[in-house]
Amino acid sequence: MALAVQVDGELDGIPTTLSRCGALADPRVSLSANGTRAGAAVTRNVALGRSSAPLIQNLDADDELEPTALRTLLTALRDHPDAGFAVGPARDLHASGALREFPIALPDGPIPRGALVDAWITEPDRYHVPVHPAGVMWRRDLLLTVGGWSAAHGMEDTALLMAASALAPGVVVRGPTLRYRKHRAQTSTKVSGFEGEGEQISLVRSRVALLRAAPPWQASPLTAGEFAVE
Repeated sequence: MALAVQVDGELDGIPTTLSRCGALADPRVSLSANGTRAGAAVTRNVALGRSSAPLIQNLDADDELEPTALRTLLTALRDHPDAGFAVGPARDLHASGALREFPIALPDGPIPRGALVDAWITEPDRYHVPVHPAGVMWRRDLLLTVGGWSAAHGMEDTALLMAASALAPGVVVRGPTLRYRKHRAQTSTKVSGFEGEGEQISLVRSRVALLRAAPPWQASPLTAGEFAVE
């Protein structure tokens, strides 16, 4: 298991922060920076390019994984070797420390190819993504097949999730795996003035339709050691 830290911008004081908690001395931790602000999709894709592990868990700097998340998601992918991704419910983490749960309206266990696409509601007055896309554990080869995180404003991970679901089955686990931090500085709450949301969703849906008509993604076999959590 390895941790690739990719900074969207300059390193600034981040090495000092990681040194204080001991992370920088851990040989499993690597640190790199874009050198300029490039956005979430580019930053995640650069980290993906640095990686070599067959399983990938993305985590933004202001969010947290639940203590058992990695083991739970790894176990789900081990038990369902045809799945391209595993995901569980997320909880909002507020500044007070309070946690608000958001159950997934899907049964636990394997979900067929296209299930998340079918459950994705994009009407402006009731937009809904069936699972929290920030908490997904991915098979790396599926991530590469769909081109990594999408160049989509404010929905980089949702566009990726829909493309992946269009090609591959997944698996839903019981119990929360992600703590999604709510705070005033988070970019997802900012009003940006972006006016292309409808066209952007149309593009994602058009791409998804083509992917669903294509041959399904085939999972490559993984060894028992590749499912280990240290």
